[in-house]
Amino acid sequence: MSKPFTFKDFTVHQDKCAMKIGTDGVLLGAWVPIDDSVTSILDIGAGTGLIALMMAQRSQAEVIDALEIDGDAYEQAVDNFEASLWGDRLFCYHASFQEFFEEIDDKYDLLISNPPFYVENYKTPDAKRDVARFEDALPFEHLLVGASRLLSKHGRFAVIIPYKEEDRFFDIAGQVGLFPQKITRVKGTPFSEIKRSLLFLSFKQMKSEINELIIETSRHQYTKEYINLTKDFYLKM
Repeated sequence: MSKPFTFKDFTVHQDKCAMKIGTDGVLLGAWVPIDDSVTSILDIGAGTGLIALMMAQRSQAEVIDALEIDGDAYEQAVDNFEASLWGDRLFCYHASFQEFFEEIDDKYDLLISNPPFYVENYKTPDAKRDVARFEDALPFEHLLVGASRLLSKHGRFAVIIPYKEEDRFFDIAGQVGLFPQKITRVKGTPFSEIKRSLLFLSFKQMKSEINELIIETSRHQYTKEYINLTKDFYLKM
């Protein structure tokens, strides 16, 4: 049984979730730019509810919705929301993203997603983990079409994807009128390859801000940038 993950201001139970808390979700939730104009947020593919909880801690948004297709993960996210300081602002829908964006008329100022994005053609014996991990659960096309429909006029969309998928993602995004404002490429160490891309998109075409984030200089020796980014969340930062 998975132990609960305790952050500074909230605890996340994850024993019912196929995908456990990892660096990607924490990075995205800590990195996404948020200002006072953000009054409504949607976390797409909520899992444990981690990112929505981070949004509640970081913002004054009155509406923080989350969406989760897996029944057990949905129940866990709801429990985690209700146990938090922000239960009155957090709400989870049990539905697929495709169902949601076709039926909902609401618009959001911020969409955020740590999507299932493994595109290799293999499956594991654990079907639930596959749904959480593999891109056929939420292809980039669906993610971006849905985002373009759900964003308010000045809304933003934040996502973390494999670096090798960046060009393909931007190609699809451009087709639905979404363009990068900020790109942060993530490396584990100064000498490792770029592994992830943190992307912040909007309907406005502009010169994007591009930078790099290195997590560690050596094992468990975190960079100043990574500590500054995550210190409001991790107990030991």
